[in-house]
Amino acid sequence: MVELADIFRRHGPAYRARFGDRMPPSHLAAMAASDQCRTEALGGHVSQCPACSALEYSDHACKHRHCPQCQHEAATRWLEQQWALLLPAPYFLVTFTLPEALRPVARSHQHRM
Repeated sequence: MVELADIFRRHGPAYRARFGDRMPPSHLAAMAASDQCRTEALGGHVSQCPACSALEYSDHACKHRHCPQCQHEAATRWLEQQWALLLPAPYFLVTFTLPEALRPVARSHQHRM
């Protein structure tokens, strides 16, 4: 299965070269953390099984709050809590596109938008 980190590693440098000057620093930090998560770049540690003495190496995680690898369990717990809050009624999602003139404003003021 292809993971988001694999996509960032493969296409991230070209994407950042093209759009990096327009990306918020928080997005760049999330991409960089995901790039390095569970790789040799962050180091790792060796564990030994007390029963059979087998050694196992594990790469360190980035622990970034937007990393899907690090936050999978927390996201799953949150999603289960949200499902419990839903009313027993049909729901639907409405998606809309902002007019082109408003997109720079939305990008610059993401928190408010």
